[in-house]
Amino acid sequence: MVLTRGTKALADIAERAVLTYVEAFLGLLLAAGTTDLVNLSTLQSAAVAAIPAALTILKGAIGTVLGRTGTASWLPATTDPAATTTHP
Repeated sequence: MVLTRGTKALADIAERAVLTYVEAFLGLLLAAGTTDLVNLSTLQSAAVAAIPAALTILKGAIGTVLGRTGTASWLPATTDPAATTTHP
């Protein structure tokens, strides 16, 4: 399957958003279960974890304009360590 630049960027944003959601959700569950600082149910943790995931989508969308073409990275191709080509 050949991915276009736009498709690659969407896949990049989706991966970042899903992983951010999972990390936030697990972090909230762990914090609620092991400390008295957070008192959230599982459903509340799931809802709250969507906030940083949504911000990740917004950040990724902005990154497709500001950063390296075809990615959600904010780094330009000249300084992005994941860039396969360098530009003078």
